Amino acid sequence: MQKIYKTITESAGPLLVVDGVEGIKYDELVEIETQDGKIKRGKVLEASKNQAVIQVFEDVRGMNLKDSKVKFLGKTMKFGVSLDLLGRIFDGAGKPKDSGPEVVAEKYLDVAGLPLNPQAREYPDDFIQTGISTIDGLNTLVRGQKLPIFSGAGLPHSKLAAQIARQAKVAGGEEFSIVFGAMGITFEEAEFFISEFKKTKAISKSVMFMNLANDPVVERITLPRIALTVAEYLAFEKGQHVLVILTDMTNYCEALREVSASRKEVPGRRGYPGYLYTDLSTIYERAGKIKGQKGSITQIPILTMPDDDITHPIPDLSGYITEGQILLSREIHNKAIYPPVDVLPSLSRLKDKGIGEGKTREDHAGVLNQLFAFYARGKEIRELALVLGESALTETDKKYLQFADDFERRFVAQGYEENRSIEDTLNLGWELINILPREEIKRLKPEHIEKYGKNKTN
Repeated sequence: MQKIYKTITESAGPLLVVDGVEGIKYDELVEIETQDGKIKRGKVLEASKNQAVIQVFEDVRGMNLKDSKVKFLGKTMKFGVSLDLLGRIFDGAGKPKDSGPEVVAEKYLDVAGLPLNPQAREYPDDFIQTGISTIDGLNTLVRGQKLPIFSGAGLPHSKLAAQIARQAKVAGGEEFSIVFGAMGITFEEAEFFISEFKKTKAISKSVMFMNLANDPVVERITLPRIALTVAEYLAFEKGQHVLVILTDMTNYCEALREVSASRKEVPGRRGYPGYLYTDLSTIYERAGKIKGQKGSITQIPILTMPDDDITHPIPDLSGYITEGQILLSREIHNKAIYPPVDVLPSLSRLKDKGIGEGKTREDHAGVLNQLFAFYARGKEIRELALVLGESALTETDKKYLQFADDFERRFVAQGYEENRSIEDTLNLGWELINILPREEIKRLKPEHIEKYGKNKTN
């Protein structure tokens, strides 16, 4: 039964306080009719014995509290899903943004979703080829994983996300459906993503949700949940492999902080709400595979670290929940290297499960470990050379220095349009490994050295 009240007593940011309510439930949808007859939507954020706090999805500035009405709809927020969503662009509230018609829904699903039973989860172990060597070769992404990109202001994370969306495929060449959610991005960024998806024909297999910087802040809180509801429908009801890209999670967390401040909650670290970890987990944990089902959800959240600080609460807590991170480096970016992935602090905790014989190649794990070891040693010697000068280095040290330079210039760096197969990536890795003398190669099996390193010239 719908209930209508004219007892709005307080407004604070995107929140309204309604007194004298009865039988109101948490997360219940609300319609607010303003003094000029306009309808705004919201949901119940807090329900006590006779008072409700409503989170409004639209701007409430200029609203006359005394003459406005609140109607409680008695239902939670649902989103209509069907295969007709593919190829469409929506705003942060799920309304069409591409001048197309309303989608005829096959069914309506609760955007809050349901947590996956851990017993029903299947362990992620299928290699995903992104065509990017620093990911495929060193920090491998597997189907059903959640692997965020930690970036900084001004770094090309948007280009990297668009490239992954265009090139990602699983074993056998099967491509992904893409669910793309953008929160608080600029008009230029939105135009970049839309034009890139259209130019590469990726739009036909994508569902895009766009919340711009001048759109309502509260939409940023609902957008990722709507996007993941669509992803769950495509994956678990239509058997598709779905890649979910969410950018920028920092803007999502800022929206949470604004709502928390409006509610006068006791702040946690740096003013973010104390439940930030729990809230982020309700988004990140909606990735995965289910036993006995073909479909899967792989998540790549993108966040810009304030002041490039990886200890900031947003990347810090995200790192606890997700299975690693791809870290973009300003130092490497300043060398005009794209993508500027800093491979040493980057990590994919599931990489060992998606590589090896029958998945990528038998020598993959050895090449990965040897490249990491050589590059780490090469960077140490580069710093040493700055202090002592290159004349103080041994011939082997100079080889390590050459390796570090060639590794960044040839392995890390690749074109925006360049789509490397895993074979190309591993063969390039061997070319670089062969820069060092045979006695330095200690992390590869002798049979692999004999098979793949026999063209060594030194």
